[in-house]
Amino acid sequence: MSWFRNSCGLAIALGSSMLVGCAASSQHNAPAAFQPEGSPAPLPADQMPDPIVIDANNRDGFVRTTIEPVIYDTRDVVPQRQITEPFAGDIKMIKHQLPQHSRDKSLKDVPDNARTLPVGQAVEVDRINQLGGTGFEAISQTEWSPPDPTLAVGPNHVVVTVNAAIAFYDKDTGNEVFSTHLGTPGSPGFFEPTGADSNFVFDPKCFYDHKAGRFVVVALETSGASWIDIAVSDDDDPNGIWYKYRTPSVIQVGSSDYWVDYPGFGFDDNAWYVTGNLFPLSGGGFGGQLFRIFDKTPMLNGDPVTFTDMAPNNGASLQVAQMFGDAPQCYFLSRDDSSSLMVWTINDPLTAPGLQRIIVNQLSNASGPSQDAPNPGGGEISTLDGRLMNVHYRDGNLYTAHGINGAPGITVARWYHIDVNGWPHSGSNPSLVQQGEVTGDDARHYFFPAIYSDRDHNVAMVTASSSPSEYASVRVSGRLDSDPLGTMSEPIELAIGDNGASGRWGDYLDIATDPDDDKTFWVVGMYSKSFGWQTYIDRFTVSAPCPADLDGNGELNFFDISLFLGYFNVQDPSADLNNDNQWNFFDISQYITEYNQGCP
Repeated sequence: MSWFRNSCGLAIALGSSMLVGCAASSQHNAPAAFQPEGSPAPLPADQMPDPIVIDANNRDGFVRTTIEPVIYDTRDVVPQRQITEPFAGDIKMIKHQLPQHSRDKSLKDVPDNARTLPVGQAVEVDRINQLGGTGFEAISQTEWSPPDPTLAVGPNHVVVTVNAAIAFYDKDTGNEVFSTHLGTPGSPGFFEPTGADSNFVFDPKCFYDHKAGRFVVVALETSGASWIDIAVSDDDDPNGIWYKYRTPSVIQVGSSDYWVDYPGFGFDDNAWYVTGNLFPLSGGGFGGQLFRIFDKTPMLNGDPVTFTDMAPNNGASLQVAQMFGDAPQCYFLSRDDSSSLMVWTINDPLTAPGLQRIIVNQLSNASGPSQDAPNPGGGEISTLDGRLMNVHYRDGNLYTAHGINGAPGITVARWYHIDVNGWPHSGSNPSLVQQGEVTGDDARHYFFPAIYSDRDHNVAMVTASSSPSEYASVRVSGRLDSDPLGTMSEPIELAIGDNGASGRWGDYLDIATDPDDDKTFWVVGMYSKSFGWQTYIDRFTVSAPCPADLDGNGELNFFDISLFLGYFNVQDPSADLNNDNQWNFFDISQYITEYNQGCP
């Protein structure tokens, strides 16, 4: 078997091993190994991984486990592009492949009071600088719903994950250079060589860790048991060697065994972190939250890693910050009640980890969406609940966002900016700096927001959107660091579908900055076509209006002139400055005028 280079090395999970199978399949063949709709059958006892045992009397304590990697070379996958067309067949719901699970998602209702900060609104101001013609379609509908798209942006490539596939794209051209399934079927699937060849691999997430210069991918795996699969590229090019770790995640607390669902995924200077909700492998109930800490250092070299688990019995659907600036320890966010957030951190994460949390209030009351989003030609698109969608940190500032109830019958995107004030080592506590909402025109809904900041502390947010008269679309908005608190520009449309959609959507979108300049925002969203859902990638910058700054870097130079001439020569709409559908002297004259005016 040429698909991995360590003599068919196999991840060893606490002394247990599973044989790796090899299976090849086209996208149109439903994975035979997947269980039918409904809860998966329990694994035989001799195939169950040893559980991670958490002391029921000390849920904030920690447990350590060591795991071996598997080496996987994407260049050995034949063909390189395993997924070449949308899936045509019956779409399966992710939740129907998992053990039955639910939790109480209600929050204590705490009304606004005198200490509540005002909620800013979207305003008519130009803040989004579209970098003409840079968007491209990524992974098309697979056999799974919802798709859960995320992206990772490196120096030369964009990595995209969905349920249950991964693809690499050339950053400049948008051309797909690699794609495969996450588990079976594949030749092989991305996590198949680790042992995930007979189980269901789902809920993938990815990011580019600019601190380490690596792509990192995580996915969950279950079929009567539970694993967290994590993969690390060996350099800043996703094509080639990956170090992959299949880590057991059956969490035993007292007499109950739990599996992990809905991961959060982030990083700081020294570690990668995965969080997840804990549900019983059998029976009902909710087991709290898992924190898993991966030391980066051995994983960057493909060495065995000792990971650390903590499983407090409070908190749910935690999101992990992607950390920019000095970041010796990571921050996490979850909702506490209808008008407060809980900020978490782990002190000494690699040596003697200890959880610490604190409440941030002054938030305006927010309840989860009580309605789904209509769109023409379809039913209604699920807007999920009011959980936080992502967390981003830069230089002491935390940003997060979620969908909430807005005007009667409308879902809106609410965002928050928190100053951590050096907590937990400064003697000061985190505090809310500002909060704002992106609301719809008339009956337009905004949901699944994801938020990020750039090197200048300008902020961008991507959302899904639809209305009774508009198909599902991808929209973005932004604010300058100097803009009035709580305000953000009215969203502009990047892409829109041409077909109705219904049911599960998202469950989230994603956003990142380009490591080349830490200024350009990249987003992944989705819309609907005749065959089903379609992911879409685009990039932009947030700046004050400067129409001649075509590369969006805040400077006017030869590169902007070169871009304009390139657009002009191919009659790109970006160079038709007077919008007369002609490309002539008047457009050149207008560009010269705009260039000479300079940037604000």
